[in-house]
Amino acid sequence: MKPLFFLIVGWLCGSVAYAQGNDTAMRVHDPVIAKCGNTYYLFTTGRGIAVWSSPDLRQWRRERPVFADPPEWTLAAVPGFKGHFWAPDISYHDGQYYLYYSVSAFGKNTSCIGLATNMTLDPADPRYRWVDRGKVIQSYPGVTDWNAIDPNLVEDDTGQAYLAFGSFWGGLKIARLAADRLKVSGDTLRLVTIASRKTDPNPIEAPFIFKKSGYYYLFASIDYCCKGVESTYKMIVGRSRQVTGPYLDDTGKDLAEGGGKLLLAGDDRWMGVGHNAVYTFDGVDYLIFHGYDGQDNGMPKLRVEILEWNTAGWPELED
Repeated sequence: MKPLFFLIVGWLCGSVAYAQGNDTAMRVHDPVIAKCGNTYYLFTTGRGIAVWSSPDLRQWRRERPVFADPPEWTLAAVPGFKGHFWAPDISYHDGQYYLYYSVSAFGKNTSCIGLATNMTLDPADPRYRWVDRGKVIQSYPGVTDWNAIDPNLVEDDTGQAYLAFGSFWGGLKIARLAADRLKVSGDTLRLVTIASRKTDPNPIEAPFIFKKSGYYYLFASIDYCCKGVESTYKMIVGRSRQVTGPYLDDTGKDLAEGGGKLLLAGDDRWMGVGHNAVYTFDGVDYLIFHGYDGQDNGMPKLRVEILEWNTAGWPELED
């Protein structure tokens, strides 16, 4: 497997450089992408939710963050929160972009998923304005067996929206959203588990569900992120005919029971790889994720790869 694109952006000053096939890459965590007009917009973990734009998925420009200041509700919900948002998810519905995001205390399930909407992603458009819609769902220590972070929105074949999310604790969950997509509907104390490692601790997070050829493919990250060169992150996948599962791997094992087909693990260069998203742009499927660069002190960097599908219908990366 070879990298398709490597990119670098000055982390603090916002300066831009472009390199392909060399040792540099853009420093990001938990990337997701949407296309608005002819421009790609990248959203990542960061102060105020970090944003970049690109005409070609190669050369990136730093944009203003989504939030200049964190919404007041986030400060009340997660004491000590200082505006460093985690793991956003971007989608488009009924004339608006929906940006779900995570607010959390590190190492605790004192967490919330919030939502902001915008009519456009183009900062030059006079309609451009992020409107915070508040809290979608919250997890509580000692009350919920799940962690309300790492959201991903998926629609079923009828257009009903669901939110997959989770990290450690009781694994990855899926919940039905209300028609306006602003809140989770139903009993949040009894959510469906779609993936778990069935261990304690339970190192699984970052669900992403992608529809293709009659299947819903659930991608997830297992083992440990955020440890630089000691990171052991890797990606697994399962699939289901139903959006709520069960999701089975290529051996038939349920991901909720510890299953999962390995998609990508670290190597001598990239010490851990994970928190992926999958998109189709101009007829090509892409795997978007971050990897910890062993040649740069374990810095987390953007990776963009072409995703292929084998004859059995399972995703794999180019050789």
